[in-house]
Amino acid sequence: MRNIYYKLALTLKNGREKAVAGDKHGALLEFNNAIYGLRELPPERTRDVLLAHSYLAKYQTLQLEDRSRENKLALESLHLGVSYARSTKDPIARAIAEECISGLDVAL
Repeated sequence: MRNIYYKLALTLKNGREKAVAGDKHGALLEFNNAIYGLRELPPERTRDVLLAHSYLAKYQTLQLEDRSRENKLALESLHLGVSYARSTKDPIARAIAEECISGLDVAL
């Protein structure tokens, strides 16, 4: 199971690197691959922490280009990321979630 988590964490890392490099499409593909792989695994804290980070990174990437609050896919990713961050109580995921929702009228 550790190998699977390691591979999916690398996928998340690759997505973040692509987002920073400006490759939005490639980043979203990596985030979606990580999310798909993680959702296939049984519920566990490590899985949920990685899901929180993946959904929040996907949200941030979607928001880079489209800042409208109407972006349904971005808001869905934010909702799921915040939910996983809250349930796992991972301090880093919670901090990212709070940063993401700071401009919205929602509370963590």
